[in-house]
Amino acid sequence: MEYKILGKTGLKISRMGFGGIPIQRVDQETTKQLMKKLVEEGINYIDTAKGYTVSEAYLGYALEGIRDQFVIATKSMSRTKEAMANDILDSLKALRTDYIDLYQVHNPNNEQLDTVIGAGGALEALLEAKDQGLIGHIGLTAHSVEVFKRALEYDWVETIMFPYNFIEQQGADLIKKCQEKNIGFIDMKPLAGGAIEDATLALRYICQNPDVTVVIPGMADIKEIDENVKACCDSSPLCEEEINKIESIKKQLGHQFCRRCNYCAPCSVGISIPSVFLFAGYLERYNLEDWARDRYASLPVKASQCIECGLCETRCPYELPIRDMLKKCTQEFGE
Repeated sequence: MEYKILGKTGLKISRMGFGGIPIQRVDQETTKQLMKKLVEEGINYIDTAKGYTVSEAYLGYALEGIRDQFVIATKSMSRTKEAMANDILDSLKALRTDYIDLYQVHNPNNEQLDTVIGAGGALEALLEAKDQGLIGHIGLTAHSVEVFKRALEYDWVETIMFPYNFIEQQGADLIKKCQEKNIGFIDMKPLAGGAIEDATLALRYICQNPDVTVVIPGMADIKEIDENVKACCDSSPLCEEEINKIESIKKQLGHQFCRRCNYCAPCSVGISIPSVFLFAGYLERYNLEDWARDRYASLPVKASQCIECGLCETRCPYELPIRDMLKKCTQEFGE
C-alpha cells in the first residue's frame, strides 16, 4: 500500500481509504471484520459522517482496541456554532474515541458557507474543538465547483473532498491547485455514485493522478476490499484496452447522468435537483433504499412539484433532460 501526506495536516495516510456509507446495510460484527481486514491491508484512513445513520456507531464498536491504527475523518452538516459543537460531541461518543483526526464541514452551498464562516457559525466551534484537542484538523466537502474554489482560499481548510472520476471531471483543474496550496485532496464518488460498474478501472484511473491524496470507495464486504486494494496498488499505466473501455463507458452513460455541478439552480419552485438525483442514485445503485427514501423525504420540495418551466435545462452544461429525469424520480419515490 502506498502512503501519502494529507496536505498540511501532516497525517500519513494510505492512498486508498475506507468509505463508510455502505456499512449502513450490514451490522456491527461485519464492520469489525472489515476493520481487521483494513489493518491487514495497511489501510489506515476511514471516512464517515454524522449523517450516515449508524455508520459512526458501527465504526466506534469495530475500532475498539485498534483505534490508534487509523486516521478517522467524519463530517457534519451543521452550519451554526452551537449545532456543530453538539455534533462534534455526538461523533466522539458514537466513535468511542476522545479525538477525531479530521472533522469536515459537510457539503455547504455558497449561502451556507457564509453562515459557517460568519459570527456564530460552525467554524467557531471547529476551531475551539481543535484548540481543545477534540479534533485534529478541519476540512470541507463539496459538490459545487464554486464552493471548491472558495475553499481553496481559506487558511483553515486543510483538506477538500470532492467527486472525481473519469466521468466527473468538473474539479480536475482545482485538484491541481490543492497540490499547489498543500491542501489534501480526498476523492469521493470514485465510481460516480455507482454509475461506473468497473471498480478496478475506475480506481486505476484515479490513482494515476498524483494530485489525488486518497480515494475512498465505499465497501461493505471483504471481497470489495480485496478487489479495490489490488486496483489501487497497480501502478502500471492504463493500457489501450482500458482507455478504450473508459471512452465506451462515457458514451454509454451519455447525457443521462447528473454531475451535481448545481448549474441548474435555482429551481423556480425550489427543488434541489442535484439532491433528488443523488438520492435516486442511492436508491437504484447502492442498495440503500430506506436511507435514500429517508433523505428524499427530508427534502422540502419534491420532484413531483416540478412545473416543467425548463429553466434548469437551459442552464445545464451537460444538456440533461432534467424534466423527464424528475418525472422518473417521482415514480421511483412515489412523490
